[in-house]
Amino acid sequence: MSQRSVVHSTFVVERFYPAAPARVFSAFSDPDAKRRWFVDPHDPMPSRHEMDFRVGGKEINAGCPSDGQMHFFNAVYQDIVPDQRIVYSYELLFGETRVSVSLATIELVAEAGGTRLVMTEQGAFLDGHDTSATREHGTGELLDALGAFLKVQI
Repeated sequence: MSQRSVVHSTFVVERFYPAAPARVFSAFSDPDAKRRWFVDPHDPMPSRHEMDFRVGGKEINAGCPSDGQMHFFNAVYQDIVPDQRIVYSYELLFGETRVSVSLATIELVAEAGGTRLVMTEQGAFLDGHDTSATREHGTGELLDALGAFLKVQI
């Protein structure tokens, strides 16, 4: 048996969008909208995306980036306050290997001229397959993609 390990980490990523909280919330809650921006830049066409946006509902996003191995994002929505907050837990798998389990909280705060998004992730990174720094970088890329999506939708 190989050596097992877990690294716990918390990070926070913030973005400001020149859009009302309702528009930002809609980009997370509408399956068609989310499918357009919540993608791996190295694999922009996920092979599977299912979303049931409600407390207890699930989201599955699967694709095969350039490393040739299927990646699976499997989430469960834990708390939703329209236009204000989304809390979900999720696991990330590379093939059949679970690389992390996380709790993510997205807060949307109205500010002059738009919305401040604050995303906090508390992760358990398993057996050295992924790191908090890599995840934080990827989360930043996704939130930048959200910003680009919102600009096009103005």
